[in-house]
Amino acid sequence: MNIAPEPAWALSLRRRLFPLMSHSPLFVRTLDAPVLTPQPGCPWADTMLLNPTVIDEPGSNRLHMLFRATGAWPQAGNPGQPLPYPIFLGYAFSDDGGLSWNADFSRPCLAPHLATAEEEIKITDRNGRRVVNHANGAIEDPRLFRLAGQLYLTTACRMFPPGPYWEQDEPTQCAPGWATEPGGRLGRAARENVTVSVLWEVNLLRLAAGDYSGAFTYVTHLTDPELGENRDVFLFPEKWEIEGERCFVCLHRPFQPGGYGAEFSKTRPSIFVAAATTLADLPTARAKHRRLAAPELPWENDRIGASWVPLPLGSDQWLLPYHGKQDQTVGYTQSFMIVGLDQHGWPEVLHRCGDRLMFARKKWELEGRFKTPCLFTCGGIVLGEELLMSYGAADTVAGVAWINFPSLVARVRQFDRNGQSLQS
Repeated sequence: MNIAPEPAWALSLRRRLFPLMSHSPLFVRTLDAPVLTPQPGCPWADTMLLNPTVIDEPGSNRLHMLFRATGAWPQAGNPGQPLPYPIFLGYAFSDDGGLSWNADFSRPCLAPHLATAEEEIKITDRNGRRVVNHANGAIEDPRLFRLAGQLYLTTACRMFPPGPYWEQDEPTQCAPGWATEPGGRLGRAARENVTVSVLWEVNLLRLAAGDYSGAFTYVTHLTDPELGENRDVFLFPEKWEIEGERCFVCLHRPFQPGGYGAEFSKTRPSIFVAAATTLADLPTARAKHRRLAAPELPWENDRIGASWVPLPLGSDQWLLPYHGKQDQTVGYTQSFMIVGLDQHGWPEVLHRCGDRLMFARKKWELEGRFKTPCLFTCGGIVLGEELLMSYGAADTVAGVAWINFPSLVARVRQFDRNGQSLQS
């Protein structure tokens, strides 16, 4: 496992400030307050600000963050429907190793177009083609990662904005009337407003300079809306050979797993792998799919999903952050797996941490608009021996946590693929 040297400034800050931080079991360190909160008077970010992702800047101490935010948007409303809450992405940066963040609340860095006419729900992709804009109404849960020297972003998107979704989880509630009619050309993406994940190319220099219009390029959607709701989608940070073909490898979490094989028709939402030779093939029948992991531990009872891009450990192994939801009372737990490759090149679970490692505990992590406890990570980067993770808390605010990376990996290796201890 290769770990980059820790910058002197990061080591100094860690030694000086980490003793002041709260400690949860198993070496997770968190701050005593969120790093970003909703901003009164900022219409696109005055209600919720959550689920941030982070990325480092090569040759610099600066860290960059994209966060999800929402606020009431009456100008996008439809008669007889709830007040819409489009979901935007905002930008922030840190120069002190993630302890504090400077956010730009002057405008979103990536905003949905909010078109309501079918012919206007289009966007230009990086090949110059006009394609269906699956990010027209909501752009959620960002994950930043690098692949083949290029910075990418995946987002969970809806064609139309939701209403107050913390009160009523009904994705079609703010869709125009034509969209819900059967037989429409835009299919389930419009009719049911299901989540479709979108891949963007990101220019970090333009993003940091505030040139948001030139920072993001639409690449493709990664999931097929005709197979239903699909979230927690992103790619491994490298290509490799699967069944004799060099493939892009994508993780996803279908809400209706049966669409990916009749044998999964009674499966609870699980982590799946998609492989295809091109990015454009990933949401099509040309992609191949396997299930990587299903709920097994008590705190995974309702569902599991990958949380952010796997971290390479060397020897064709990766540390995979993932989350499980037990129920509405216990809520969400964040933990880790180590995956390797089987004889055909498909990822397989080698070790699965059996600990309920990271979950909402503090008052500000528990109290929000949702009743279900939720601590949800969307990003992580290794700084020296520390793994910095960014997370949403109570579906309302953004936090940052740290774990000693070698100790974390060693802890996960103490369990087998089913989360049972190997020490007994």
